[in-house]
Amino acid sequence: MKLSELKCIISGGAQGMGRHFALRLSEAGAQVAIGDVNEAGLAETVELTKQGPGKVHAKKLNVADEAEVGAFVEWAHGAMGGLNAVISNAGILRDGLLVKKDRETGAIRKLSKEQWDAVIGVNLTGATLLVRDAVAKMVETGTKPGVVVNMSSIARHGNRGQSNYTAAKSALAANTVTWSREFGAFGIRVGAIAPGMIETPMTQGMNQKARDALVAAIPVARIGLPEDIWLGVKFILECDYFNGRTIDIDGGLSM
Repeated sequence: MKLSELKCIISGGAQGMGRHFALRLSEAGAQVAIGDVNEAGLAETVELTKQGPGKVHAKKLNVADEAEVGAFVEWAHGAMGGLNAVISNAGILRDGLLVKKDRETGAIRKLSKEQWDAVIGVNLTGATLLVRDAVAKMVETGTKPGVVVNMSSIARHGNRGQSNYTAAKSALAANTVTWSREFGAFGIRVGAIAPGMIETPMTQGMNQKARDALVAAIPVARIGLPEDIWLGVKFILECDYFNGRTIDIDGGLSM
């Protein structure tokens, strides 16, 4: 698909990678509908994209709220005059060991259900609801071709202190295969990107010691940038023969 022909929803568009994707698509002349819980960030993204030939529309979106997702898809379809692409990018971190023993007191601490539910709610359930409703709209309107880009993670292979995040991101990678098989009959492809350590507000909020250790372990000797991930997203959007696979973009990092 040509980028200029896209009418694309991007979740998590208020900052980080989602904002970068919106900028790049706007520069290419695409129509974009961005959603996020951060309304101030959405407004900033729209302002940054005003110089591009494309058009960026923004509306508050909590992907973990089923009714809100459905309403957002309907709004996006109307605002853009159609819908043929989704970049399911919204995500959060609530890291913690599943079970931890305090070295001084011996007290046992467990990952809270609230931490588990928050990450699964946004990173897996929310991502699934968005893909479901967006694809349903494409099928309803007879739109083809269409394309979905899921955002998985290097953590899908397993990472200490990220049981919730790993569960969500590994499921998205697996469902990229599942959905490619289900949506193929409708002319809709599905691909995924699995970023490694990328410079975004989310990773900037990590424990500094853990962040430094991860960056030191990257063979290309630097943290990734949103542009690195955009190159992978752009490939999936443009290559009509790519389907049902996850692309690792991690600088060679292994966890």
